[in-house]
Amino acid sequence: MTLSESPTERHREVAATFGQKVAGTQDWQATAPVEGWTARDVVGHLVGWFPHFLAAGEVVLPAGPDVADDPVAAWQHQADAVQELIETRGEESFTHPRAGTHRLVDAVDRFYTADVFMHTWDLARATSQEPDLDEDQAGALLEGMRPIEEMLRSSGQYGAPVPVPADAPVADRLMGFIGRDPAWRG
Repeated sequence: MTLSESPTERHREVAATFGQKVAGTQDWQATAPVEGWTARDVVGHLVGWFPHFLAAGEVVLPAGPDVADDPVAAWQHQADAVQELIETRGEESFTHPRAGTHRLVDAVDRFYTADVFMHTWDLARATSQEPDLDEDQAGALLEGMRPIEEMLRSSGQYGAPVPVPADAPVADRLMGFIGRDPAWRG
């Protein structure tokens, strides 16, 4: 499946794929590929950081269920809230103190949808599901991240790169770039 070029539709598609992994999770305590994380922590990360990111630019997402109580409901609430936000306010200007000024839909796409896309792999691998990552999107993210590798690594958000053969699938190369071992299985 090739993802839409529209940031609004791309969020819908990426969030739906992640939502399938959330719905397919049987063991929320399963170890995730991110050191120290469980499957629940992957969802908690996405549901936790993004409202604060938006709030720094004076955009408020409505609070939803707690991931500790119901990760499925927490994820669905956030996916729906973000989708509504970008459908109704996506063309507005959004200024984040550290990320600069963008159309709101572009800020969501660049900083959040991309993160959901990459963490889909983490949740899928933690829960013995197929990641189903779009190869074109994986390639676009990888190419966009390579020129800013030093900045990404110094942020502490990415691990040391994991060597991956140059002819490996692009999703594997993306995972290696962000510090995941593509052969990792939970």
